[in-house]
Amino acid sequence: MTKLEDVCYILDNQRIPITASERTKGKYPYYGANGIQDYVSDYIFDDELVLLAEDGGNFGSKDKPIAYRVSGKCWVNNHAHVLKPKDVINVDYLCYSLMYYDTTSVVNGATRQKLTQAAMRSMLIPIVSMNEQLEIVSVLNKVRELISLRNKQLQKLDELIKARFVELFGDIVLNPFNWEKEQLGMVCDVRDGTHDSPQYYETGYPLVTSKNVTGGKIDLTDCSLICEADFNKINERSKVDIGDIIMPMIGTVGKPVIVDVEPNFAIKNVSLIKFKDHSRVLNIFIRALLQSDYFDEAVLSKVRGGTQKFMSLGDIRKLAVIVPPMALQDQFAAFVEQTEKSKLTVQKSLEKLETLKKALMQKYFG
Repeated sequence: MTKLEDVCYILDNQRIPITASERTKGKYPYYGANGIQDYVSDYIFDDELVLLAEDGGNFGSKDKPIAYRVSGKCWVNNHAHVLKPKDVINVDYLCYSLMYYDTTSVVNGATRQKLTQAAMRSMLIPIVSMNEQLEIVSVLNKVRELISLRNKQLQKLDELIKARFVELFGDIVLNPFNWEKEQLGMVCDVRDGTHDSPQYYETGYPLVTSKNVTGGKIDLTDCSLICEADFNKINERSKVDIGDIIMPMIGTVGKPVIVDVEPNFAIKNVSLIKFKDHSRVLNIFIRALLQSDYFDEAVLSKVRGGTQKFMSLGDIRKLAVIVPPMALQDQFAAFVEQTEKSKLTVQKSLEKLETLKKALMQKYFG
């Protein structure tokens, strides 16, 4: 193991912080702790570098890197350390060795952690021969390329669904097929979860909030837990059933998810869209509508709040939705279900690649 200061030049004294009001839009990337923040009209670096978060980074995260590689003309503010590799280390190898570095013992601060230059200089990384470094970089680059390819495939499949929606139903605003229009609250039962703040326990029932509805699914791994009495009380007015749609209303608003497993949880600060026995709309159709640009313009444009964004239940209920013939909605649903099978195959491949990447990073860098 070798100290970081022994394998790279520390160029922190060349950084120049500038405020947003002082920036002039240009062609050169302006970097901070976690990547590009803006583009400016001048540059201070023109080299192969690794930027390592100083403060405001993803310290402690197993998924989000704290270091990234940059190349060419750029500007760096004082929230990222600037490292130029010496001849003994490859720039990509240096970056990989730092991306998920365990900073537990080297960062300080409570609400906003900081990696000081003194602590950064003493960070230890494994050094092997240049040939071994290049082999490791080659393997990791191939895995990253495959991960990127899988993510692009998922994006293309999502775009395919959106394109099919427009093909069958047209532009919702222009309504070229003259479909009947109705407020969402009239064709669906639109509610929200509790607004109370129940007491949390070490064991109990999960309380799903906006942060748990992410990436097109419901993630219960980081849920707060409530007692049975509070669980039953919340579910008296906001019980979630299979086939319902839930959608964040606070923070990252939008991003609707269809509940496809037995929902043994309660909800807080998310909207709940329920479908009647003889509903005139399908949940797959409504989810696609809520994922469309139309929803962004009609509802998200009315999102309120400063640092904490939120949208009102009233705006969701008043959303004007088209009501096409059920046969056409069934046709769309069948297409989506088939496409979702393809997405599932790609997603499983992506998960295996992510697991492989973590295993390789552990093997090479500990």
